[in-house]
Amino acid sequence: MALIDVQLSNSLLFCLVPFLFILFIIFKKTKTNTTLLSSKIPKSYPVIGSYFSILANQEKRIQWISDIILSTPKLTFTLIRPLNFHTIFTANPSNVQHMLKTNFQVYQKGQKSNTTLSDFLSNGIFNVDGDIWKFQRQVASHEFNTRSLRKFVETVVDTELSERLIPILANAAAEKKVLDLQDILQRFAFDNICKIAFGYDPGYLLPTLPEAEFAVAFEDSIRLSTQRFIYPSLIWKIKRALNLGSEKKLRVAVQQVREFAKNIVREKQKELNEKSSLDSADLLSRFLSTGHSDEDFVTDIVISFILAGRDTTSAALTWFFYLISKNPKVESQILEEIGQKAESLVLYDEVKNMMYTHASLCESMRFYPPVPMDSKEAVKDDVLPDGTFVKKGARVTYHPYAMGRSKEIWGENWAEFKPERWLNKDEVTGNWMFVGKDAYTYPVFQAGPRICLGKEMAFLQMKRVVAGVLQRFKVVPVAEKGVEPVFISYLTAKMKGGFPVTIEEMM
Repeated sequence: MALIDVQLSNSLLFCLVPFLFILFIIFKKTKTNTTLLSSKIPKSYPVIGSYFSILANQEKRIQWISDIILSTPKLTFTLIRPLNFHTIFTANPSNVQHMLKTNFQVYQKGQKSNTTLSDFLSNGIFNVDGDIWKFQRQVASHEFNTRSLRKFVETVVDTELSERLIPILANAAAEKKVLDLQDILQRFAFDNICKIAFGYDPGYLLPTLPEAEFAVAFEDSIRLSTQRFIYPSLIWKIKRALNLGSEKKLRVAVQQVREFAKNIVREKQKELNEKSSLDSADLLSRFLSTGHSDEDFVTDIVISFILAGRDTTSAALTWFFYLISKNPKVESQILEEIGQKAESLVLYDEVKNMMYTHASLCESMRFYPPVPMDSKEAVKDDVLPDGTFVKKGARVTYHPYAMGRSKEIWGENWAEFKPERWLNKDEVTGNWMFVGKDAYTYPVFQAGPRICLGKEMAFLQMKRVVAGVLQRFKVVPVAEKGVEPVFISYLTAKMKGGFPVTIEEMM
């Protein structure tokens, strides 16, 4: 089906080429700017740009773009898409700071992104600008204060960990079963975000591991929405109008996702209507209590927060456990930090002070960021600090995946998994002290006005999971010798085909 869909998209594109070429000749002769900056920059042709290279590398586009960026002197290059649309890719920290902070008002989500993702994310916080974005961010910020974070760790995460995740791992160890740890972590994160944000328990991590129709539809919605960026918008709009191929499948998936989210909203609204006062502190209750009762708008909010809470932390943890399995010395240091306390949970304050574990998670996300690239649209002409001209309407994409592999940023030993690069030793106590990096050098959680509200919550959740799992179990990947897992990404990162592991009880 995927091959048929690609052939359909290509057929539509080439049917349009003669007409587009005539327009191109009449209105503009474009001389491509793929200069001799790098032999890796793909060749561009009139009308179709670098479409053939884009299509050939669509399955490994993150790595492909990263290789090109890292081969250029300024860590920046321009990719020319069909119809002469320009996308500038950069791993230059000065450019990132310029986009995300200095000239924040110039670089917006933009109309193209909003339109492309509108069926799935609509007016949710990750797909809008201006007042709609500010309102959602302001209301959501209340959920990330210290009191809420402590509650999150001590109730939601610890309950899900002790009553669901740990028993599942213990059973797998006892029965010597192979688990898809990526799926397990996604279920764990989904239950967590639904509980803390919506006051709702979907029970996806129950021992039976229930069929997750919503999760399948959610995955399809992300993947198919992201694939729209590969083709000129006219192509997917024609397919959507005719209800063909990937657009037909996307319509079905989005309908399932939105119905699931609407049911959450309706149940919460019913619950609030039956109460005389607001005594629930979850995120959804806060939004509904502001008077924004438009069901579609609140549904958009629910979908965006499921995306943020489910996919990012689970992706980060999946790759973390993989890297730890390859670096036993790091695993030993983490075990020393958390201690061998098989019968007790690590408390909130202890989790906060796990500096070596925190550094290990940062180092893992340097290699495998949950959101490996993020784009903005220039609302007017601009010039980046490295001298790159940005025309109004062009998209500028900063690339955390490439930035994490840059020797200009991380030094000659960039390829080493080394948590110590994030740490200093206290000369008096001998304890590790975490030394954070500049947010524009390490924009894994974005930076500037759009910096991730859930950053601290994510770290607390991940450290709690790491402590809870590693103090009892050893995670052993199941793979043929020499076979590396494949990093793929749509809106968020994944390990292609899942992460099969066996679980061993610690002696």
